[in-house]
Amino acid sequence: MPGAKAHTDGAWSVIPVQTRSERLRSYDPAAFDRPTGREVAWKHTPVDRLGDLFDGADADADAIVVRVSSADAPTLAVGASPRGNAFEPEDLPSAIAWTKVDAARHIVVEGERDEPVVVTVEGHGGIAYEHLVIEAKPFAKGTVLLRHSGTAELAQNVEIVVADGAHLEVVTVQDWAADAVHVASHQAVVHRDATLRHVVVSFGGAVVRVNPSVRLAGTGSHAELYGLSYADAGQHLESQVFLFHEGAETSGDVLYKGALQGTGARSVWIGDVLIGPHAVGTDSYEANRNLVLTDGARAESIPNLEIETGDIRGAGHASATGRFDDEQLFYLQARGIPESEARRLVVLGFLTEIVQRIGLPELEAELIAAIERELAAGIALIEGERVTA
Repeated sequence: MPGAKAHTDGAWSVIPVQTRSERLRSYDPAAFDRPTGREVAWKHTPVDRLGDLFDGADADADAIVVRVSSADAPTLAVGASPRGNAFEPEDLPSAIAWTKVDAARHIVVEGERDEPVVVTVEGHGGIAYEHLVIEAKPFAKGTVLLRHSGTAELAQNVEIVVADGAHLEVVTVQDWAADAVHVASHQAVVHRDATLRHVVVSFGGAVVRVNPSVRLAGTGSHAELYGLSYADAGQHLESQVFLFHEGAETSGDVLYKGALQGTGARSVWIGDVLIGPHAVGTDSYEANRNLVLTDGARAESIPNLEIETGDIRGAGHASATGRFDDEQLFYLQARGIPESEARRLVVLGFLTEIVQRIGLPELEAELIAAIERELAAGIALIEGERVTA
């Protein structure tokens, strides 16, 4: 079994690898077994709905159309730096995507950019693969916004290199059609005194799995990893987050929030933080909060923390999943606010904490409007259930 190791007592049995840092990594798809759903990396994922992305079939012509707002967007062949500097596949779809993409798009952020670089991925149906390299040069400052829409079955790799002293924000928005399948692996390395803010926003799609992995390699490096999801009936929205504190005096903040409504709505969040043996002075915290709005929805939240040195400033994790706070609703209703409006205000206040951290006013307004639409549908669903009860 790939990624398994023999028991220390020499017995015949093997112990499946449980920690994110010990998972198998390889550029060769043949190194990975086809997922069955029993593996630690896949046991919360509906693998039966991802079969096409495990087969390694050739991409369909025009399955996706990718556009980059920047006038200069060169490509990188396999082996051309910085492609591969921060990325090594840790699952079958990302390894297949690595081999299928001959020319990876290369987004370079230099100096201070006032406007974000916008990468739009528009799906037109069929199987697609993509590899994108985002590089922030030393002391650069800028934002890269990834937008996904339409329909496709997409295996996507996003490689992020943040050089010394740079400040980079990467925002990925999944606003797919209802039948889209998107499996993405984001891997980043952050160097000395550099900062990466990474934001995952998932609304649309049948199955969307975006897994960010960030290595704080340089002394004084910092990462902020935020996520927002809103799952409707039948949707599966997932993120497996890995934050590796490798260098000294590093710091990290992880906060993912999600709302769910409708029968079969499901979200999965797995947060792994590793504080390595040389990461003295580390300060790290991760949290996940989920709000279940209707019956039939389910959220899974699994925080994990590994600490390999005792010389740290602090480390912690938290997770909470529940329904509305009755006291909040009572407080608002007692002041004359109708129940449906009270529910809207509670959910909006819960989710906008993430939206307000993005730092792109136009996108923030767009996301607030999207949340409002989701809330209107959810309130109608709740009221309809009461009528038929």
